[in-house]
Parts: sequence; structure tokens; C-alpha cells
Amino acid sequence: MANKASTAAKAQYNDQSIKALKGADRVRKRPGVIFGSDGLEGCEHSFFEILSNSVDEAREGHGNEIKVTAYNDRSIRVDDHGRGVPLGYNEAEGRWNWDLIYCELYAGGKYDNNNGDSAYEFSLGLNGLGACATQYSSEFMDVFSYDGINEYKISFRRGEPVSELQTRPLGKNERRTGTVIHWRPDIEVFTDINIPLDFYVETLRRQSVVNAGISFVLEHQNDEGKFEEQKFFYANGISDYIAEVAGDNSLTAPVLWHLETQGRDRADKDEYKLKADFSFCVSNTVNMTEYYHNSSFLEYGGSPDKAVKVAFVYALDKYMKAQNKYNKNESKITFNDVSDCLCIVINSFSTMTSYENQTKKSITNSFIYEAMADFLKKNLEIYFIENPTSAESFANQVLINKRSRERAESERLNIKKKLTGTLDIANRVEKFVNCRSKDPSIRELYIVEGDSALTSCKLGRNAEYQAIIPVRGKTLNCMKSTYEKIFKSEIITDLLRVIGCGVEINGKVKGDLTVFDMSLLRWSKIIICTDADEDGFQIRTLLLTLFYRLLPTLLKEGKVFIAESPLFEITVKGRKDEEEILFAYNEFEKAEILKKLEGKKYTLQRSKGLGENEPDMMWKTTMNPETRRLIAVTPTDAALTEQMFDTLLGDNLPARKQFISQHGNEYMKDADI
Repeated sequence: MANKASTAAKAQYNDQSIKALKGADRVRKRPGVIFGSDGLEGCEHSFFEILSNSVDEAREGHGNEIKVTAYNDRSIRVDDHGRGVPLGYNEAEGRWNWDLIYCELYAGGKYDNNNGDSAYEFSLGLNGLGACATQYSSEFMDVFSYDGINEYKISFRRGEPVSELQTRPLGKNERRTGTVIHWRPDIEVFTDINIPLDFYVETLRRQSVVNAGISFVLEHQNDEGKFEEQKFFYANGISDYIAEVAGDNSLTAPVLWHLETQGRDRADKDEYKLKADFSFCVSNTVNMTEYYHNSSFLEYGGSPDKAVKVAFVYALDKYMKAQNKYNKNESKITFNDVSDCLCIVINSFSTMTSYENQTKKSITNSFIYEAMADFLKKNLEIYFIENPTSAESFANQVLINKRSRERAESERLNIKKKLTGTLDIANRVEKFVNCRSKDPSIRELYIVEGDSALTSCKLGRNAEYQAIIPVRGKTLNCMKSTYEKIFKSEIITDLLRVIGCGVEINGKVKGDLTVFDMSLLRWSKIIICTDADEDGFQIRTLLLTLFYRLLPTLLKEGKVFIAESPLFEITVKGRKDEEEILFAYNEFEKAEILKKLEGKKYTLQRSKGLGENEPDMMWKTTMNPETRRLIAVTPTDAALTEQMFDTLLGDNLPARKQFISQHGNEYMKDADI
């Protein structure tokens, strides 16, 4: 019975299952459809929708200052000095304008901007969605409109009007025009309404760049309740901005080009107007590509970005061929080579725009692409003829970028080839002795000094999980060598290939030579095993230098160890088959052992090198997990090691001189004099 009741209670999917969202729920329940996200990004875009309407007014010549106030209660206020938003009764629609603008999606005054009937020729707000959608998604919204004579006010709460339209005459000292909107995004709609200060700053800065002569003021209330103000203003718009970004290090002076034209996206579509400003310069220190359309920052570019890529590669390639700048059989430049030294901003406006979506981060108009590409190709060709010095600098820098990229890519592929492959590593690394186990959680890699130590370790090891690789002579000093030199060393590349997890390189060369991946490490322990003498110590130090520079994560994760070798062998006399060999790893241990052996016969000798040890002694002293002594190289050790490497092996000459002056006398007995 319970199962039958449960089945019956399940909702049926039938004609009555279809429901339509109405009113504010169209946004409140699905904010991502309008704003692109129900998180912080969507909340930020709702603010931009309100700001856009103020920008459109200022662009039409109504007011030259827009003020944004961000309160510490997360509410926002946008104040402009335009004509004021119409809130009165609309005879043609038979409804109040406040109801149309703030409670009706797809209602606004910008639908006829291509035929001259709109109050806005080039508008940022386009679809009649922003004001209504932001009101729907707010906890509260208060709208004030000023026509120079009266103040009009209407208030909303969570998508519904909570007051009648109120009218109040303005006093003599209050007279003004414009619109003021104060609202708080609703935490019930967006998962996060804490818009960071950086977003306001960046948004208003960008708007000041593309709206020359309009001042943007940001007033931000801090946690203590005090207001801090910032102003953004570019008298000459994008040309001032380009000059500011490039600074004094630009290779060419900024140019400013202007385009005005009209056309259509398809033969059966209406014509529309397009105007655009282009400003660019060449720099070998900074690069930037920014596109704006109808004052909206096109994060993903679209048509303008496509035009720039095609036009600059076309014009530069044509110039380089004419000037014989390519080497024989050299490949053509790419836009990556151009963009590495290009600072360009395009600020365009059109009376008809196809945005990729409501968030306006990309435009798709085919006519805008074609018009911009043709304009840039022609103007670049003229520019190269009229400015030969600038053209030479531009082309040379692009070729430098191209050849550097190709060298880096070639080096990356060569190193990848050296460090990776499909063959078993035992077949690719000379004298590497692998172990039987394939389990990296138990496998151990011994790095030993020379062929003789290899033989002793090979015979004394547990072949199930212990592998051995010898280093032939002293390795390269990785602190003082270039990456190019390091990766030409077979000793180093063989070792890296056996370790298996790639290398870590930060900022010394272009591009990633290999990708470090800890999960590809083949060993639970990497054990450096060298003789307890000066040569052995130096080899050990050079190996640690290698790990510090190329694989620092292995040091931080405690994967690298030093195997302690005994300094002394003490043979306690007895019958031959009862002789006992004791090992002392330092002078203190030697003294302790000898103290315990008082009255017994023994012989004391300096321990032989690893290559001279018998296999059973090698197992007991160095390879048996129960009796060996391993020193883990900790992160602290790595930091101290770096300091000592820099002092003794690096380029820090003053530190080396200071060390010698303070400690040189301690080593005089070891000096070869």
C-alpha cells in the first residue's frame, strides 16, 4: 500500500505541468539568463546596466559628470545630469512610463535609433532589459528624476512598486536635471552582492577612456563609514590612454585614426551607421589590446578583434616581404608575434549592434569586421610609407618576437623529447639499473657516485624496489648556468628522465619547456649517496643545487634524502668467524664506541669509499631501511642551501668575499699549498 501511495503521489507530467514565470520572477528565479550569472559577476553586470543609461545620456551631450556611490551596506547610487528618465503617463502605450521602464522587459527609448526616431543615436543600453531586470533583482530601488522644475520619485521592493509616483517642486537651490537611482542587489537573487572596489574602479576608468571629456566620480564608503573619492577623466580619450599605458618606452608615437561609414550585415538587412576611433603604438615593454563598442568593454572582442588580427598580420607581412626582411624559407609571422609588442585600443559605435548576449562582451556584426579590417589594412599601408623609421622599428620587433617564439618552441620540443618518451627508461638511460616493482609508493632511486659505487649498490640492494643511477663526474653548477646549457647536459637530462615528473622553470625563458606534474613522480624516495670526502660532498652539493633550481617541489614535499656514509670501521677482534664490524658516522660516535670497547682488541680504520665496499656492508650501512641513516632535505634545509649556494657557487661576489674573510682561516688546514 505504501508503494502504491508513493507512486500516486508523484507529480504527473501532462498539459497542466507547463507553467510560465510572470513579473519579477522572470528575473529573480533565473538571473543568469539576463545577467550571465547568478553570482558576483551577474550582480556586477546589473550595476553596469544602470550605469549604461547614464553614459548614454552623457554621450548625447546631456551632462558631463556621472557619480557612483558604493555604500558599505552594499547598496549603490548612480547620479547623472542628463534629461531625467521619463516617469509620467504614456498616451501611446496607455501605461505609466515608470511601469514600462522598471516593470516591463523589452521596453525603452532605444529601439528606433537606426531610423533617427530615437532619442539616442549610438547607445550602450540597447535591449530595454537592464533597468527593469536590475529593479526586479533588487532588494529595494528608489528612482529620482529631475527635469529642472520638479523631482519625481517612485520606489520598488523586490520587483514590485511600493509607492505612487510622487512629485515635488524643486527649490531655487535644488534645481537640476538628471536621474538618481539608489538600490541594493538582492542576496535572495544573487549568491554574492559584495562588489569589490576594484570592479568599480576598473569599470569607471574604462568608461572615462572611451567617453572623452566626461568625468566619472567614484565615492566609496569604507567599513568605518567614511567616504573616499576617486575621479576618472581623459580629455582626449583613447589617445591619452595609449600614451599613458606605453609611457616613455614606446618604440613608435601613438597614432589616432577615425572611421565613419555605413553598411549592412547582409544584403536583405537595413543599413546602419558605424564610427570608430583607433589608437595604437609599438612597445617592447608592454602590450595591450582593448576593444569597446557603444562604450561597453568587449572582453571577448568579436568583430573588432578579428579585424585587428587579420589587418595587422596582412599589412606587416606585406611590408616585410617588400623590404626583404624574412630569411630564406622563413615562415610567415603570426598575430602572437604582433600582439607581443602592440598596444591598441578601438572605440567604436554603431546604430545597430549584434551582441553575443545581453552581457555585451562580444559583438558579431559582419559589416563592422569588414569595415574595420579594410580600414586598418589601407591605413597601415599608408602609415608604413609615411613613417619609415616607425615601420622599421615595428617590423624588427615583430621579427624578434617571432624568432624568439620559434627558438623557445624548438627548445621546448627538444627538452620534451629528452625528458619523455614511450620507451622504457631502462633502455634510454645509460647504466641506469631499474627495479622490478612498478609501484611508485615503494620504489626508491639511489643516485650514486661513479661506476664502482654502482656495482656495490647493485649487488647490495633489494632489487624489488631499489633502483640506481650513477652520475659520471661532477654535475653542472645549475645556480650559475643558463637553462640552455643545463639541458644540453646528458647527466642532468638522464637524471630528470629517470625521475619522471618534468621540471619547474619560473620566468627565465619564454614558454613552458616542460610541464611539472607531481603525479608523474616514479619514486617514493630519491636518495643521494656519495662518499664522505671532499669530492663526495661537492657532488652532493651540486645535486642538491640541481633539485633546488629545477625541482624545488620535491624538496618541499620531502622526497629527497641524503644517505649518510660511515666515516670509521671498527673491527672487534675474536675468532675469525666471530669478528664484529662496527660503524661510526662521526667523531663523537667513534669516541663512544671506543669507550665501550675498553679492554677489548679492535682495529680502527677510515671507512673506504662506497665503490670499495662489499655488497653486504653496502646493504647494512646504506640500503637496508632498518639500519641505514637517511637525512631528509627539508624546506628549511632548502632555504639555507639556497643561501649557501648563492654564497659559494652563485654570482653573489660580495657575500662570498665576506664568508671567506670570516671563515677562511677555518679551512686553511685543507688548503692545497
